[in-house]
Order: sequence, then C-alpha cells, then structure tokens
Amino acid sequence: MSYRILFASVAAAALLLSGCTAGEEVPQPERWDFHTRPELDPPKIDIDVSAQPPEDEKDLKTFLGPKGQTSDDDESWVGGLILDSTAEPVWVRQGLGQVWDLRVQEYKDEPVLTWWEGLAETPHTAGEVVMLDDSYNEIARVGMGGDLAHKTSDLHETTITDDDTMFLLSYIKTQTDLSSIGGSKDGWVWEGVVQEVDIASGHPVVEWRSLDDVPVTQSESTIKDGEGTEDDPFDYIHLNSVSEDDDGDSLLVSARNTHAVYQLDRKSADLNWVLGGSASDFEMGEGATFAWQHDAIRRDDGMITLFDNHAAPRLGDTRGLRLDVDEDSMKATVDTEYPAPDDRSSGSQGNLQELDNGNVFIGWGSEPYYSEFTNEGKLLYDATFTGGSNYRAYRFDWQATPSAPPTATKSEPGEGITRVHMSWNGATEVAAWRILSGAGEEQLKETAIVERTGFETAADITPAGSHIVVEALDENNQRIGSTTVG
Repeated sequence: MSYRILFASVAAAALLLSGCTAGEEVPQPERWDFHTRPELDPPKIDIDVSAQPPEDEKDLKTFLGPKGQTSDDDESWVGGLILDSTAEPVWVRQGLGQVWDLRVQEYKDEPVLTWWEGLAETPHTAGEVVMLDDSYNEIARVGMGGDLAHKTSDLHETTITDDDTMFLLSYIKTQTDLSSIGGSKDGWVWEGVVQEVDIASGHPVVEWRSLDDVPVTQSESTIKDGEGTEDDPFDYIHLNSVSEDDDGDSLLVSARNTHAVYQLDRKSADLNWVLGGSASDFEMGEGATFAWQHDAIRRDDGMITLFDNHAAPRLGDTRGLRLDVDEDSMKATVDTEYPAPDDRSSGSQGNLQELDNGNVFIGWGSEPYYSEFTNEGKLLYDATFTGGSNYRAYRFDWQATPSAPPTATKSEPGEGITRVHMSWNGATEVAAWRILSGAGEEQLKETAIVERTGFETAADITPAGSHIVVEALDENNQRIGSTTVG
C-alpha cells in the first residue's frame, strides 16, 4: 500500500550542501491559514486516506525540519514540524531559522525534544543543539567542549547517550600536505572532529581528530582548482554521524567523503577498524559497497544500517542498507536493502530509523520524501513533501503539554452568532474544547463542548456573553489548559 503526503519545503538549504541535487518541478500546494496563529503558515498536506501507517503506530508523530521553497512566488518555508498520523501539524516552529535533526530523545530519564540550529553552510557550520522539555521549555544548549569550546558544533550529529552525554561533530581548518592529491604542500583541509560531551558540564569525555588516522589520500572527493587554501580548505572527510556501538566501549563514525565507517575506542579514541572506502579492513561482499553515505548505526541484532546515498556524483542507486558485518571473518555482506520507490537519487543528507515494531522508516535527505518498509524490505508507503530537503525524518511517541497557554479568537459570521477558533501549538493531549461565556468572569457558564478537529478547531455559539473562555480538555474530560478569547 502507499500514501503520498504533499507539502512543499526545502531547496534553499540544499544549495548549501555538497552534492545536493534539484528535484523535479511539481505543483506547489496551499498553505495552512490559521485564525488563531496567522504567523504560522506551514504547507498543507494532501494524504491518501486509503493507506495509513500500521495500526500499532497510530500514536506516533512524524518529525521533520523542512528547508526551502514552498510557493511559486519564491517564498521559502523553513522550520520544524511535528505531524500527527493524518499528517496534520501538531507543532510548528517557524520564523526562527533552520531546524536540523528534530527528534525525541531522553535526558536524565525524561523525554526531550532536540534539534540543531545555526548557520548551515557546510562544512563551515556555526550552531548548537537545543534541548526542550515536554512543555517546550528550553533546558539546555550544547556545543563543543575543551579546546574547542569557542567553536560551535556541526549540524550533522545531536545524539544523547544513556550516560547523559551527547555526540557532536565539528570541522576545523587544519594545515596539511595536499601534494599527494594535487594540492599544495602547505595546503589546508577541514579536519573532522568527534566529541562526546557531558551535557551538564560541557566537558568532553572523548575527542578524535580525523587526520590522526585518516590521511587525505583516502578521500573519494577530488580537490578542485583553488581549493585547499586557508580561505577555502578541502573538505576531505566530511563526518556526518556518530553512534554508540553495541559493546558500549566503541563508537561508529560515518564519513561521507571517504565512503567509510570507522570504529573508535570510546575511551582512548584509537581507531579499531575501517568499514568501506579505499582503506577497508573488511572484504565487501556483493552489493555491500556504499558511497557518500550517512547515518551509520549498529542495531540490536548486530547489523549495521546506513543511508547509502551513492550520490553525488551518482555511483549507483540510493537505498537504505542493512549490513551483516562479521568481525571474525572480516567480511561485510548485504542483509537487507530498502530501495528508493522510484529513480530518485539523494545527493546529501538522509537517515534510516528502526521502529519498535521492526519496521524501517527512511528520510530521503535532499529528495523530498520519506518512506516506511517492513523489516524484510517491503514498501508500506512513500510520502513526498514536493520540493527541497530534510536532513533526517523520524517517527516517535511524543506527549507534550506546552507551558504557554492555548490561543483563541472570535468573529461574528452572522447576526447573533459568535465563531470561536481554538488552537494550542504543540499540545498532544487535547481531545476536546470547552467554551464558557458570560457577562463577566464571575458569570461564566458552559456554552459548548466540541471535539478537537485538528491543529485549529472552530465552533459557533449563540448566544455568547461579552466574556469568553476556552478550556482544553484531555481524553478524561479534565482541563489541561485555558485562555480568554481575544
């Protein structure tokens, strides 16, 4: 089965990312127009209701950070979106810059919402990871530590560990000999740096610098004329993910521009082995070779999953990939492939998420799609947001009650009728709205209870007093928020 979600987003950031490709020209969808929040106008979503996500995922939300053009008049939409199972907005963050890697994590055993924000001109990015609690209150901002405390983190990684640390990446200008690859002997590169940082203190637990173990000769990128100077360093490695390996004592680091995944000792930062690329310690079985990849993660079954871009330049088909990596025989073989449903080729970004029911959720990076497969590789649905890019796409259970109150407005569409619009940006527990009205605060009486119908709910009441209050009710009919109608 399949469904398609249509909403525009995303080309501006794609221009900032190496290897990004332009998508086909498609009709631009309408924008949402909310009475209660006129400053929010995310693209509307068109969903085929005949094909929904599996029943056991109905409570999961979809998390996106679209970036780019969303209308024919070149107006761009950039921000963060949490969508419900019908692909309608639950939370919209707009007008405050780009949102990268928006997702739910745990910190101190509590759920948190995290993303990276800043200036995204890769590899010279400048930003930090933002962390909110389940009331959308900011509780931390995390950046590089130690000698790099003055440097901001790169957008590619934001993972929180069970030890309340965070994996971060950065690129630093470093002088090195580039004569072996056609550059200057006194050349410059963007060196990749991995840190595991204690969130509370900001101190790094471990740090690895790529030139210690990965020479420039292993780069699959070609140095261009004029590149490799202090003003324009060569992006020879382009680190793009860090994850904890299954033994807890090592890390997996993905490097796009060497087509390789590195296992590092988590304490010493020594290099244990290389998977893929020109220096691979593993024999790569038929179809196991990957290129320009992202998001390397060891799974509970011992497999390593990747988003295998295989572009740009295009060397093959973009796919999700599950590899059986045998460290005894030192051979990697394909366990499962998750191919793109069409001939799309993702030149940058992208991820593969395993859901609790075993299904695989894939964000296609620079191509405006996300898809879900069974664990065995059968496509369940394919969704498109029609243009631009999204770094990673996720599905999570997320329950939140904002500390900010709901928003409500009123109008008079006809004589004696008052129409009330109600919304609560980010609230996930609202089942219904109660409307109270009267001549004053002391005279309020219940006028109506209406079921929540989406991000914004409308109700007509008559007669209405001069003072109107709306209350958000949960599934037990308990008030969880209220506001006076403006």
